Amino acid sequence: MTVFYCARCSRALTPDLTALPAMPETPDDPIRPKGQDVAPSTVPLGHYATESEEDAVSLRRHGHDKALRHSGGRRHALVVIHPEDAPALEYLPGFANAVGCCGPDGTHGPNQACPCGTPLATLTADCMGPYELRLDPLRVFAFDN
Repeated sequence: MTVFYCARCSRALTPDLTALPAMPETPDDPIRPKGQDVAPSTVPLGHYATESEEDAVSLRRHGHDKALRHSGGRRHALVVIHPEDAPALEYLPGFANAVGCCGPDGTHGPNQACPCGTPLATLTADCMGPYELRLDPLRVFAFDN
């Protein structure tokens, strides 16, 4: 079990999460449950996945290359979690970087911050893509229980 913390203030951002063996595949056209604008989460509640370079390349082919240019080139793997596993995170002031149709599309960089104000995650919750929260590996650290 792993808990993720803000690197600036050391606040716990998630409950204990279980690692998935691999990043789940994102369907080309995620099916939305009737009455919902977002697709089911890429990662199940209570779990996390680490995005590899191969995952970033795969997701770029689905039209999200602007959002993933950052993750594909990093030396530190991005952690992807269910958005509801980080309930204390807040939108940046003025909803900065939260551009999209029905929600943030994740293509403009971090749009979620720790309550201390540190931008450290990118929420993707638009009607045209996956539903997930990507933690910035340089602004978040993990502790295994």
